[in-house]
Amino acid sequence: MRATKSPRAALITDTAIKLVVERGLRGLTHRAVDEAAGLPLGSTSNFARTRAALLAGTLNRIAELEAEAYHLSDRPAFPPGTPPASQLALLASLGLHAALTVGRPLTLARVELALEANRRPELRKLYDSLGGEFAYAAAGLFAAAGSIEPTADAQRLIRWAEGVTFHALAGPGSKKIPSASELHHDAGVYISALLGSNGPHDPAEPQGEAFSQPSSTNDMYAPKDSSNL
Repeated sequence: MRATKSPRAALITDTAIKLVVERGLRGLTHRAVDEAAGLPLGSTSNFARTRAALLAGTLNRIAELEAEAYHLSDRPAFPPGTPPASQLALLASLGLHAALTVGRPLTLARVELALEANRRPELRKLYDSLGGEFAYAAAGLFAAAGSIEPTADAQRLIRWAEGVTFHALAGPGSKKIPSASELHHDAGVYISALLGSNGPHDPAEPQGEAFSQPSSTNDMYAPKDSSNL
């Protein structure tokens, strides 16, 4: 994943995310980003010459922010002796709950770009590559939990999580986002089934903050002050 290298690049891509959430992809244009970010006309074109480049930059920024906020490789402090499967269930459920709540704007924008990727092969390639980084981290956690096919189990967990995400954001479940406890329970049941466990899931809780989340939705994706750029 390519990190955003300058404050202006972050401002442009953060503003692009906001526009995608508020207006959809049709509302994402170079001029719209300039106006919403308070930048001189042409600033976004200097950053991304084409629409394809603007979409790619926006997707990279989403992945960057999601990784900072609630990536599976960020491990909270668990009580001694917590089974790896229980750790994985908690990490997965916390990350998913964050994606549906504080990270909802990022998730909505990512879903929009995922659909657009079906019509743009270069965007599909980037989207799948970024998703592969998440799958790799999940596979490592499954391996630590004793999975005999960690890569396949990681893909199964991701399919479950994507289904929950669509149901909660765009489907009939949008009226009631599942709680962290509900997601923790469901993740534990599913992961135990994948691992072939016959024992009950141990709902271990972490010590301290599990993820470095923004204090509010606006903090996560609102444009920065362009006066300092």
